[in-house]
Amino acid sequence: MRASDVMSSRVIAVAPEATVLEAIELMLGNRISGLPVIDDTGALVGIVTEGDFLRRAETGTERKRPHWLEFLIGPDHLAAEYVRSHGRRVAEVMTRDPITAAENTSLDEIVQIMERKRIKRLPVVRAGKVVGIVSRANLLHALASVSRDLPAPEKSDGEIKRRILDEFERQPWAPIALIDVIVKNGVVELWGSVTEAKQREALKVCAENIPGVKKVVSHLSWVEPISGLVIDEQGTAHGGAKPTP
Repeated sequence: MRASDVMSSRVIAVAPEATVLEAIELMLGNRISGLPVIDDTGALVGIVTEGDFLRRAETGTERKRPHWLEFLIGPDHLAAEYVRSHGRRVAEVMTRDPITAAENTSLDEIVQIMERKRIKRLPVVRAGKVVGIVSRANLLHALASVSRDLPAPEKSDGEIKRRILDEFERQPWAPIALIDVIVKNGVVELWGSVTEAKQREALKVCAENIPGVKKVVSHLSWVEPISGLVIDEQGTAHGGAKPTP
C-alpha cells in the first residue's frame, strides 16, 4: 500500500501569520494533533503539532535550567527556546522544513520515518503542494480495513500444520527442534518447551496468523535458567527434567 491509498485528502492547514491560539483551536475543533503550515502561495513552510505547545510561558511549563547549564548551552539556543515558549505566531513556534512523503511512498517507508523521527503525521506533497496527510490514525484505519478483508479459507489440518512449521522455520527466534504441533479441526495445540519466556507468546501469535487456524492452545513450558524449574503456560513452577516434545 502507498501513501495515496490511506492519506486524508481533506487537509486542514494554518497560515504562518495565524496566532498560536488559532492553531490550537483548529486542532481541538478538528480533533487532530498537528497542522501543516501553508503560506499564501500554497507552499508548505512548516508543521505545528501538540509537541510545540508543551512548554509554554502561559502554563508555566517553559524549560528552566540551572544558570551553569544555561552558560554551557549558549545564548543562541536559549534565545530559540524563548521564542518557541513565548512566540504568539505560528511561524515562531512551528517546525520548519518538515519531513514529507510523496503519494507513491510505501507505508513501510512511512512507518520507518515515523519511528525514526518520532513523529505522528506526514504531509503528502505533489509538486511542492500538500495534497494529503498520513497520520497514525490513517495507518490504524488501513490495518482495520485490511483485517476485515482477509479471507478465512478452509484448510486441511495437514496443510495448516505444514504452514505453521514452515513459518516457525523462518523465524530466527523459534526453537523449532523443541516444538511439536498438533492440529485437529483447525484447532492448533503447541507442545514442548522454549528457551526464553517470550517465545511462548510469539509462537502462539505466529500460529494464529496462519490461514485456517481457528484457535491456538499452548502447552509450552519454559525452563527457568537459574533455578532449573519448569514454568508452564499458567506460570506454575514444577521440578523435574526439561520436557521434550
